[in-house]
Amino acid sequence: MKTRPGQAGEEPGPPADGPSGTLAGCLVAILAGAVGLTVWLHGARPGIRGGFEGERDLSLVYGELPLMLFGVPALTLTVWSVSRAALRDRLAPFPRAAVLVAVVGATLALLGWLCLLWLESRVTFFDHPPW
Repeated sequence: MKTRPGQAGEEPGPPADGPSGTLAGCLVAILAGAVGLTVWLHGARPGIRGGFEGERDLSLVYGELPLMLFGVPALTLTVWSVSRAALRDRLAPFPRAAVLVAVVGATLALLGWLCLLWLESRVTFFDHPPW
């Protein structure tokens, strides 16, 4: 015979995060998507604008844009959820939230920097032609 939650004989599971955890995850995803789009707009501008005789690199639109628009939020959400799970029972709610904000901020800064480095290597030809 199965027991219902709260009945004797059942061990309590981990506490549910409720709407605050869901809202925080959505905010992290929106912020990470905005960071990915902003980095792409800044880094891909020379390749989209065109170089010598209006030559453009459309692979920046078909390859790097989806990668940064979906990859940065996916990696950030993964780091956020792993950090949240690791800190769930170790800290009080306020310090845990502060640590999670710092982890998400550091992750976004690192991913933004890496994406800018990648785009800089892709559009160097448009900024500084070899001739």
